[in-house]
Amino acid sequence: MATPVSDNPRRLNADHSLKSRMLAGDILAGTFVKTPAHEVVEVLAMSGLDFIALDAEHAPFDRGRLDSCLAIARALDFPVLVRVPSGEPAEILKVLDSGATGIIVPHVDKIQKAQDIARCARFGHGGRGYAGSTRWAGFATRPMSDILQQSLDETVVIAQVEEPEGVELASDIAAVSGIDGLFVGPADLSVCLGTNDINSTPVRDAMRHVGEAAASHGKAFMTFAPTTASAAELNQLGVTMFFIASEHAFMLAGARESATALHALAT
Repeated sequence: MATPVSDNPRRLNADHSLKSRMLAGDILAGTFVKTPAHEVVEVLAMSGLDFIALDAEHAPFDRGRLDSCLAIARALDFPVLVRVPSGEPAEILKVLDSGATGIIVPHVDKIQKAQDIARCARFGHGGRGYAGSTRWAGFATRPMSDILQQSLDETVVIAQVEEPEGVELASDIAAVSGIDGLFVGPADLSVCLGTNDINSTPVRDAMRHVGEAAASHGKAFMTFAPTTASAAELNQLGVTMFFIASEHAFMLAGARESATALHALAT
């Protein structure tokens, strides 16, 4: 469910934030959003999902439409992550300033990459540029101390592990200060491992390894799942945060079910 509204409508309650729930190991249900439309975010905020992730890596989110989606999410206190196309500082800064709860950075296969994205998402020397005039900061209505504390309480940084090199370095990546969770990308990992089955033994073994690495450093472990059918098995591997399909898949499933039921009347 959406996080309860706090006394400050532009700040999540730290005791119930997505970040604190992630790190506590709560079972969290979310999905990817591929349609760059704020109406989709508004509808999903009423769904009971704990969060959504705007897929700016694989879907056509330009700056304006990304901004409108984050604006409605912020207004509704609905946690929204953004999968950025890369770990470049400018990509990270723009989504956090616009109101994202956190970021997912793809293809983290080196310790240096993990260190770089953690630094770029955090305030400090050489890190995230400070501006109190952004949506995320409350449009120049709040003191710096409050804004800096909000970053500590709220901002989530997730490293997506989807190459064998990242799997091998999973423990070192999880150990990086400022990395809050590891996300196994099963599709890219499957391709890298020479299989077209995200449920294959090599992929599952790699996921288990990453899950153990995340747990050993007190970080959240998450992955994509096409449906909820595999959730119990994934949970056995240590997954507690589930990115279930996408709104495209939800629409197709609902439409197909209705079409099949009505076409059956003709038989």
